[in-house]
Amino acid sequence: MATFTSKPTIVDSPAATVAEKFSDLSAMQKVLDQIPADERAKIGDIALTPDSIVMKTPQVGDITLKVTQRTPERVTLTAMGSPVPMNLSVNIKPLSDTQTELTTSMDVEIPAFLKPMVGGTLQKAVDQFGQLMQRLA
Repeated sequence: MATFTSKPTIVDSPAATVAEKFSDLSAMQKVLDQIPADERAKIGDIALTPDSIVMKTPQVGDITLKVTQRTPERVTLTAMGSPVPMNLSVNIKPLSDTQTELTTSMDVEIPAFLKPMVGGTLQKAVDQFGQLMQRLA
């Protein structure tokens, strides 16, 4: 199992408010739809349901990230339809009454000898996911 972690990002909202936004992922669709086209192209084709994020990829097809844990400190999504077992977590840490730190982490089952070959791509993916979560929060 390899773990990749994004750089921390700051959201100007209380941690409880950020955690509440993750209680129904489909409510974030409005924010996703407002992202400019050039930035949206970097994110890719994503659809949100109350309990999942569906990513459409030309290489693998649809990958669904289904919520498997939801607490005030963490939301964990497990990949369904992924070629390798994978979990993505959004970690919610209060910094003050008005600011929250978000980090995302990806646990993915890849053989150790493949990590040097795909590690950079997976790190980039978790960083992009972290940026998306910051925008949606």
